Amino acid sequence: MPHDPDPPPAKKFKPGSVFFRLEKNKPGMLLPRKGNVSAPIDVQRKQLPIYQAKPRLLSELRQLHNAIVIGETGSGKTTQIPQYLYEAGIGRPGLIAITQPRRVAAISLAGRVAEEKRTQLGKLVGYTVRFEDVTSAETRLKFMTDGMLLREAIGDPLLLRYTVVILDEAHERTVHTDVLFGVVKTVQRRRRELSKIPLKVIVMSATMDVDLFSEYFNKSPVLYLEGRQHPIQIYYTKQPQLDYLQDFFLGGVLTHLFSVPVACSQEAPQSHDILVFMTGQEEIEALARTCRDIAKHLPDGCGPMVVIPLYASLPPAQQLRVFQPAPKGCRKVILSTNIAETSVTISGIKYVIDTGMVKAKRFNPDSGLEVLAVQRVSKAQAWQRAGRAGREDAGFCYRLYTEQEFDNLIPMTVPEIQRCNLAGVMLQLMALGIPDVMNFDFMSKPSPEAIRFAVEHLELLGALERKDGQVLLTALGKKMASFPLEPRYAKTILLSPDFSCSEEVLSIVSLLSVDTVLYNPPARREEVLATRRKFTSSEGDHMTLLNIYRAFKKVGGNKEWCRENFVNSRNMGLVKEVQAQLREICLKVQICCSLRLRLRSCADGRLYLSQSHPRFINRQVKQMYVVRTRLHVQIERLWFVSL
Repeated sequence: MPHDPDPPPAKKFKPGSVFFRLEKNKPGMLLPRKGNVSAPIDVQRKQLPIYQAKPRLLSELRQLHNAIVIGETGSGKTTQIPQYLYEAGIGRPGLIAITQPRRVAAISLAGRVAEEKRTQLGKLVGYTVRFEDVTSAETRLKFMTDGMLLREAIGDPLLLRYTVVILDEAHERTVHTDVLFGVVKTVQRRRRELSKIPLKVIVMSATMDVDLFSEYFNKSPVLYLEGRQHPIQIYYTKQPQLDYLQDFFLGGVLTHLFSVPVACSQEAPQSHDILVFMTGQEEIEALARTCRDIAKHLPDGCGPMVVIPLYASLPPAQQLRVFQPAPKGCRKVILSTNIAETSVTISGIKYVIDTGMVKAKRFNPDSGLEVLAVQRVSKAQAWQRAGRAGREDAGFCYRLYTEQEFDNLIPMTVPEIQRCNLAGVMLQLMALGIPDVMNFDFMSKPSPEAIRFAVEHLELLGALERKDGQVLLTALGKKMASFPLEPRYAKTILLSPDFSCSEEVLSIVSLLSVDTVLYNPPARREEVLATRRKFTSSEGDHMTLLNIYRAFKKVGGNKEWCRENFVNSRNMGLVKEVQAQLREICLKVQICCSLRLRLRSCADGRLYLSQSHPRFINRQVKQMYVVRTRLHVQIERLWFVSL
């Protein structure tokens, strides 16, 4: 494979392409230089590509009620635009909300902006994610997940606290983001009708179907932010690959890139780091072992290699390793899921290897099952991946599929709203007071089958009822909507007092509401299984999780115990916080209904079996989840969790 400065002709992705429309009559802008972390924050902000566009950008945003902002990753749009608006007095005296699809992004961005504003996190700048609120009465710039803004809209249908809502990473089209699109449009219209303070909506992304977004938001203007994107050489395979790992990956591109010498001059060495896009943890861990084996047999003159996995369930301390620069003379190889496409910005990447595959959630209304399936990426995702190689210097992208296969990819990723279970969405829309949820103004409308299944599912759970041809929220449904949980989880909690196992159910639901609390390093699989055996319950995986949680509490959350038992201590700590907040919601819901809820445990009072007997707990929980349909009896999948 060529790696010299003048490789054979290849497809190029550079400024001026259809994916990043730039005005050529304007001077280029510099990206943050590698190694300038120690520079003053004010200097760092001025080095961002967006800085030169600040006056014109503010002039446009001041006049517009809706705007679509396109700016490549790293241009500074997410951190700077909220600050520009606040400093210019746009949006005062209300709050500026900045939504993110992922909680990690919301938290980290809030921390960065607080640092730039030289304020304590939670004062001027704060964040709100599920089960965590770091804000105060002083907060004016509020980063939050899109789901949290939706929940606020239930209690405040006009979102009167906010004067500006920024919907970031809109191209990801998560289910909550798509619902928010319709909600903020409704809020804008209602505010005008009631002569309230107008709501300004700014939709931001690096790549999106701009015509679709502009048309949906009343033909809003599209603002393009400049930014220097270095040329990227794109390489394709000559033949389709049936097994990209064996036939091409391990035997070709990767081995070739490992043998490229790393610059080792006295000055800051030019980065030769490699970013590989994979589909999931198992594939990544397997390839990591292979990469380390290859590294042992590299030719002389090739520096050592640091292999770093990156996926969502990895402990946070290990995720942070991707941001640490490789030692002098070394090369960093990052094996990542699609989390590195947009949510994480990693400096130093010169080579990108795109397998062209991704895991995506799919829901089948006929079976009622939701699965993660491996599928082809979209063209937008492919360009996002390629763009990671051109941040600081000319880069290379090796696509493990043919150019014809690329041409046949769908242009944009199918929105999650069209491939997920809509039960939670329908429940939230009903709680928001939407009069006709069946005809809600979705940007991309879900299939009638998916909507019908969601409504029937909620009816079976007792959350909805039909009266005079209308679908109405029941008293139980209103309580269920108070929980930031899937409807079946909320129903389980609300029914648990009838079976005297509220504490146990709250613990189990909390365990299922955070990232995995179990850590399973592949290299120590036998040791993990042996250690896990002492917690295993014949009553099922959920009782096993409950046993682990009880043991964790018994040792007071000791970190050494967590390491010995392959337990993620941070996530276990979050379980305690989630459980406490769910308990508060339980009490509030019941007090509002003039009822008294006793959060009892199976160890309290009269039991049908012996105290705390796991069979009792499991039997009652299963009874709560028997849903009778016309054709069969289906036990809800609440307790089917793989360890």
